[in-house]
Amino acid sequence: MKDDLGLALSGTTPASLAPYQAALDQFRCFTGDPAALVEQALEASPAMTMAHLFKAWLYLLGTEPAGIAVARACCDAAAALPSSDRERMHLQAARLVAHGHWYEAGRVLEDLSILYPRDLLALQAGHQVDFFTGDARMLRDRIARALPSWQRSLPGYHALLGMHAFGLEETGDYAQAERQGRLCVELEPHDSWGWHAVAHVLEMRNEPTAGVAWLAPNAATWSEGSFLAVHNWWHLALFQLELGRIDEVLRLYDQAIATGSNLMLDLVDASAMLWRLQLRGVDVGNRWEAVADAWQVHGRPGLLAFSDMHMMMAFAMAGREAAQQDVLHAQAAAIQRDEDNAHFTQAVGSAAARAMQAFAQGKHAVCVQLLRRVRSGAHRFGGSHAQRDVLDLTLLESARRGGMDGLAVVLQAERLALRPRTRTGAPLALAA
Repeated sequence: MKDDLGLALSGTTPASLAPYQAALDQFRCFTGDPAALVEQALEASPAMTMAHLFKAWLYLLGTEPAGIAVARACCDAAAALPSSDRERMHLQAARLVAHGHWYEAGRVLEDLSILYPRDLLALQAGHQVDFFTGDARMLRDRIARALPSWQRSLPGYHALLGMHAFGLEETGDYAQAERQGRLCVELEPHDSWGWHAVAHVLEMRNEPTAGVAWLAPNAATWSEGSFLAVHNWWHLALFQLELGRIDEVLRLYDQAIATGSNLMLDLVDASAMLWRLQLRGVDVGNRWEAVADAWQVHGRPGLLAFSDMHMMMAFAMAGREAAQQDVLHAQAAAIQRDEDNAHFTQAVGSAAARAMQAFAQGKHAVCVQLLRRVRSGAHRFGGSHAQRDVLDLTLLESARRGGMDGLAVVLQAERLALRPRTRTGAPLALAA
């Protein structure tokens, strides 16, 4: 049997194909509960190889610590079943990610997409791998290579456009990125990644009013059933923050970002928003406590350096010294392991986490020294330009608070050159 893009599926029955296809449709939009649908497919046909592998990808790309064991078990189950060359490449790539080898997995998925450019799941998995490794060029080019093999009439074409839009944005082609992103949501209004891609364009162009106009009136569309909803609410809050609407940012935080979710990606957004408010001197009350609680119970330091930095933000602002040390010790151990996170941590993550700790402790000379060392190469520990902007914001504010006026002046000048509508605090000037 074949899926809706004509790709053969080993061990599939009509009863398993329907929920599997529905899961693919949901994943293309980042909506619904594709994991539950994949379970239905496996119940109908335990021998469906790609259902096991799709389940593995769902648990891996969510970056949940508990997901690794599930994904490895899925890979073992798939390995014991008949499979095609394409399915075996999925298996190889998923196993690599499950054992911390993100870069090699990205290359396997790259080769898979050369052979099967209409394998949308492979493109989506590769796109996310590129995001987690900070490879902006492949975020764009992995998708651009496949475009000639697609037509607008093919199912899932909107998702291809949304991914291409995000890759274009991360490589600075904002005009084409906005066109592709808007076309994506025109074709499929519930494609959360397309809404997200255009939000990134407007963030990087420093167009907060346009950003609010893009997201706020359409919130019911892009948030309904979306597991990217918290992140897109975060983007809306970023636009409101840039406009100086602090009360609205706090409202969005309380109602849409601090939802009680214990998912790692949602905790990253919660930490990142509170930190930005803290940089502006906003009293956030006891909000750090709940975020720190969630990180302590559900987080696992040393797994991904990008998450470690946000974990440290919460622990440092909540004054949890033992938890802060746990992060640093876990990072030291991570550097010694044969996993790509060793590189993420050594190149950027360790310094970034220690800088956040130093900022919270008022050790601004230390914070500035650490951030100046890594900010130009910060893409090496993943995330987007918008997310990594917190490093530049922290550096600027730490220079201000630490009395490094000369550095603060030039940092503000460089920021205003790119973001003329930004609100970074009172203007600074060197004495004549």
